[in-house]
Amino acid sequence: MKTKVIEIESPQKPRDEELLEGARILREGGLVAFPTETVYGLGANALDEEAARKIYEAKGRPSDNPLIAHVSAMEEVYPLVSQVSEKAKKLMDAFWPGPMTLIFPKSDLVPYGTTGGLDTVAVRMPSDPVANRLIALAGVPVAAPSANTSGRPSPTTAQHVLQDMDGRIDMIIDGGPVGIGVESTIVDVSVETPTVLRPGAITMEMLEEVLGEVQIDPAILGPVSADLRPKAPGMKYKHYAPKADLTLVEPEDGDMESPDSLERMTEKVRQLAEEKLAEGFRVGIICTDESRQTYPKGLVRSIGSRTRRETVAHNLYALLREFDDLKADYIFSESFPEDHLGQAIMNRLSKAAGYHIVKV
Repeated sequence: MKTKVIEIESPQKPRDEELLEGARILREGGLVAFPTETVYGLGANALDEEAARKIYEAKGRPSDNPLIAHVSAMEEVYPLVSQVSEKAKKLMDAFWPGPMTLIFPKSDLVPYGTTGGLDTVAVRMPSDPVANRLIALAGVPVAAPSANTSGRPSPTTAQHVLQDMDGRIDMIIDGGPVGIGVESTIVDVSVETPTVLRPGAITMEMLEEVLGEVQIDPAILGPVSADLRPKAPGMKYKHYAPKADLTLVEPEDGDMESPDSLERMTEKVRQLAEEKLAEGFRVGIICTDESRQTYPKGLVRSIGSRTRRETVAHNLYALLREFDDLKADYIFSESFPEDHLGQAIMNRLSKAAGYHIVKV
């Protein structure tokens, strides 16, 4: 299979003629990668079980890992679900279109091949103009996990998609780099108390402001058992991982604001990196704009500014992929506070590291 790449001239105002071929491929059961505001997605017709199977095959993704159905308008949600609670409506009104996925009880229209065998379906309405218009032109809900091989860092550019998917899928729509850089927040609204299954740019604080009480699934906070049946993408399996062995360093007391804690953390990162460098390994260091001068040796890369966490989220996956390109053997990373967007950043870094965290 030859993968065709379509470059969108103006991603904020895509022309229909740039998207019509991709829309037709989706309708006919093919695979199309496209940009969203979070990461690039690998799209297929969510109502076509065979098309969903092709996604699992292209990604090498376990078939019990559910897919998210993407829609272009609010009215497209209702045929896919059997119930929409008042709390779900509040979240839809507050955050759609945008980087939030909701889990509903599914309707009979949605095949189990899309839901990973579950009686629930995950639905999102992206705000990215290319994604939204492509779905509208396709005329079907589009199942779209991140467009990478399973377990690898998610793609934030079309070039990342090409690295993983060239020859495996029909088309890549190049809409330039994505904005946010981490996947959508996932909230289960099929239960009495809405529960966050994956943190993202819609933070706990934002959800609580709209709903009041919101729970966090324990799977966000640490490793889960092998027999867990994942209700949402990213819950069970090792995700987002570079090829190198990644270790996070964080202060024992969780304080990442005080100069003393930051100094302890950066000193430990430097020490661990220099030990591996002395053994002859290629060593990557993930630091911030503020700490970059602390590290005299190694493949030192800033992930963004500690005071602007949106820059850290935006750069995270591209940086992990860069270390793959640099053939790093080991990577040592600073950590971030786990409030607001920091919760999503640390969730992704912790999973990428296989929860290998050194406390200082």
